[in-house]
Amino acid sequence: MSHIPVLLNEVLATLSPQAGEVILDGTFGGGGYASAILDAAPCTLWAMDRDPDAIRRGAALAARHPGRLHLIEGRFGDMAEHLAARGVTQLDGVVLDLGVSSFQLDEAQRGFSFRADGPLDMRMEMAGPSAADLVNGLPERELADLIWELGEERHSRRIARAIITARAEAPITTTLRLAEIIRSSVPRDPSGLHPATRAFQALRIRVNDELGEVSRALESALSLMAPNGRIVVVSFHSLEDRLVKRAFQTAAGRTPGASRHDPRSLLPGAGAPAGFRLLTPRSIRPSESECAANPRARSAHLRALQRLPESAAA
Repeated sequence: MSHIPVLLNEVLATLSPQAGEVILDGTFGGGGYASAILDAAPCTLWAMDRDPDAIRRGAALAARHPGRLHLIEGRFGDMAEHLAARGVTQLDGVVLDLGVSSFQLDEAQRGFSFRADGPLDMRMEMAGPSAADLVNGLPERELADLIWELGEERHSRRIARAIITARAEAPITTTLRLAEIIRSSVPRDPSGLHPATRAFQALRIRVNDELGEVSRALESALSLMAPNGRIVVVSFHSLEDRLVKRAFQTAAGRTPGASRHDPRSLLPGAGAPAGFRLLTPRSIRPSESECAANPRARSAHLRALQRLPESAAA
């Protein structure tokens, strides 16, 4: 499957890039959003990705837009530090496409998917502990809690027990072996969802600290926004979407006070009059035709926020 950017028209309409603006694509991936943004307006685009393969793929696009597209290998949770090191302290727009990219899912050797056999890896940066390390090293209760909390899998304890039994016979090192262990341990899902889907999601989120990265990225994006700047986020599961929704509502003054788990609560002056407005009171969802053409779009939610002009926020 080739990379198809999700909700592309809606992202462009909401981000509304203008001539001379400085914009960050914090999840470069296959370059779908980046290419469209560069074509939409003569702006400057900084593009980040923690996956070195994505940055290598971006070289050709950067060559087609000399001086306008600047690639950064790194985590979007560290965007403020990466940009400051390059002299950028304010942005007119940020777009984030959360989760795993089609390229990562389609490359069996990366170990993100059970559609084809590959090493049980799932590391976006190809460094640090892998999914195999978790599956073969975590105690049963911790493994069950992980699958429940990050995969929202109701059969988490049954799956953890099956993994512990299987790894006692031999280490679990491949995606298909783990998927089969899970499939054989739980009832068939009436929705047709593969039984291993939620457990694989949980492992991937934990391996890459994805929710922590989202929280840090939202905090940084809020602090970097210029007056009238826009933040557009596309998420693909409820854990991500919940973080984005709460952070945006709090920034826009839609909640009585910031939760200690909310990225907005970490900013100086949290609780002060809102300096942002919601562009999406409800999330934007893909059309039926887009879902038919690109099944990955089915679970997507787009949320957007805009910083108020300085006079309005004062």
